[in-house]
Amino acid sequence: MKEKSFASLPVVLVDDEESVLHATAAVLHSAGVANIEMVQDGRRLLPSLERQPASAVLLDLFMPHIMGTKLLPDIVHLYPEVPVIVMTAAQDVETAVRSMKEGAFDYLVKPVEESRLVASVRHALEVHSLRRQMGVLKRYLLSDCLQDNEAFAGIVTNSRKMRALFQYLEAVAVSAEPVLISGETGAGKEMFAHALHKLSGLSGQFVQVNVAGLDDTLFSDTLFGHKKGAFTGADQSRAGLIAQAAGGTLFLDEIGDLSMASQVKLLRLLQEHMYFPLGSDVARPSDARVVCATNRQLAQMMRQSHFRSDLFFRLSVHQIEVPPLRQRKEDIPLLLQHFLDQSAAAIHKPAPEPSNELLTLLANYHFPGNVRELRAMVFNAMALHRGGPVLAMDSFRQAIQKQQKTGVEEVAGEPPDGLPILIPGRFPTLEEVEEAMIREALKRAKGNQGVAATLLGLSRPALNRRLARRATQGQAES
Repeated sequence: MKEKSFASLPVVLVDDEESVLHATAAVLHSAGVANIEMVQDGRRLLPSLERQPASAVLLDLFMPHIMGTKLLPDIVHLYPEVPVIVMTAAQDVETAVRSMKEGAFDYLVKPVEESRLVASVRHALEVHSLRRQMGVLKRYLLSDCLQDNEAFAGIVTNSRKMRALFQYLEAVAVSAEPVLISGETGAGKEMFAHALHKLSGLSGQFVQVNVAGLDDTLFSDTLFGHKKGAFTGADQSRAGLIAQAAGGTLFLDEIGDLSMASQVKLLRLLQEHMYFPLGSDVARPSDARVVCATNRQLAQMMRQSHFRSDLFFRLSVHQIEVPPLRQRKEDIPLLLQHFLDQSAAAIHKPAPEPSNELLTLLANYHFPGNVRELRAMVFNAMALHRGGPVLAMDSFRQAIQKQQKTGVEEVAGEPPDGLPILIPGRFPTLEEVEEAMIREALKRAKGNQGVAATLLGLSRPALNRRLARRATQGQAES
């Protein structure tokens, strides 16, 4: 059975005084803690926890029927992952020490200051989340299985790297902390965000916004909304995307392009779970799970003072690096067939078979545009396909050669396998370099001259001429 998500588990308040229950619940609601259950009779607590697990328990010690001092050790024993906050009028040190020894997470004396109460509950929720994540990760280490394969159905892969990310994503889905998804353009970051939303079990919507190009005012209006009359043209009030994502997931794409002023506002939202619509001085709570994505190196931007360090560390509590396609080339045949089926169905044609030569060509290509680039290649090839059982390669060759001519195929700092960057000793002649490159291309293409020509950015006749010239020179030297 699938576990309930962190966000769906309630904070349980246990007190025999109804006024205290409602006052405490009001304070927590105003701080963004949406799911709260109240128990006025201590005898109902353990049966309630058996039916519905909790994320934290606030427990009064002195109640009729059954004392909190009796309930505390039972809760700690039966539900060790659930923090128990003792909240009582007893101020003596002996009671406090005994409660902490029996496993209480915190000890609050009534009347409790609101900020102290909120801080204690938030800390308890974070600890509960970490405890559950550790439990999930332990199960993965022992069983190497996924609990919810359906959540990842949209991600076509056979890669062990990707499977490890799936397992990590399932583990952090029970947390309310932000998740930072990084990776190159076209690697599939958005699909991971959707999978995380499905795994979390959140009842609210998945709301997405690309923050690249948004100035601070537009960012604030888009996320926080505004009141009527907040600025010229604000003829009526409008709720922002945070309100739309209530109880769900707010996905902020291209977070590395956010202005410094907007970074401050996002940090405040993550820390306080509160926000102000434009033109309003009344704070509103937010319970939306924040997921961010970027194709930029935020750690490097932070060192260059282009990204706030406090926001970076707040966002990177849970961090996922989606590997580029060139680091999981075992997925290329699967993705190729997947996109062939999709594109063929879209234009109502039978899907042709890819040739071994095409698979070899794609396996040797660097894919700077990752999965998105492969999809574009396949859809274009299917649009040009004139029938026949085998998919034509011409459009793939043209796309690869065009990309190679731009000079951006190889990623900085990641040289092509088998070709040295620095050559010690004397500088080689151009003929020697050409021969080495042809030999390397033929090796990668497994002797297929058509594929080797494409890798070298040459036409097949041009490669044949070079091979013939090499053969003639070899005969002359012998």
